Amino acid sequence: QGQLVESGGGLVQAGGSLRLSCTASGNTFNIDRAGAEWHRQAPGKPREMVALIGSSGSANYADSVKGRFTISIDNAKNTAYLQMNSLKPEDTAVYYCHVLGFPWGQGTRVTVSS
Repeated sequence: QGQLVESGGGLVQAGGSLRLSCTASGNTFNIDRAGAEWHRQAPGKPREMVALIGSSGSANYADSVKGRFTISIDNAKNTAYLQMNSLKPEDTAVYYCHVLGFPWGQGTRVTVSS
């Protein structure tokens, strides 16, 4: 069974940027064949999907992040990315990636200070 490992989170000031990575391993399945999603869960709130990219490369975003976040996949590295710009305090959450056929990873924490 494969696994997903998220990284790239941290503490950043409002207006700053971070790039999250999600690397799939232990499975020969290439994530670009299924696409990938990024979800986040803020304290006391349900998990929500913020971005997804399909096998065709088309992407969709939650209204709250549209124009600020960009999802992509590097086929050679079997890694999905979430580029986050113009971060706001309300973006503070644990971010998880999801790929069909893989269990959920541990997530990576993003904290945006005002």
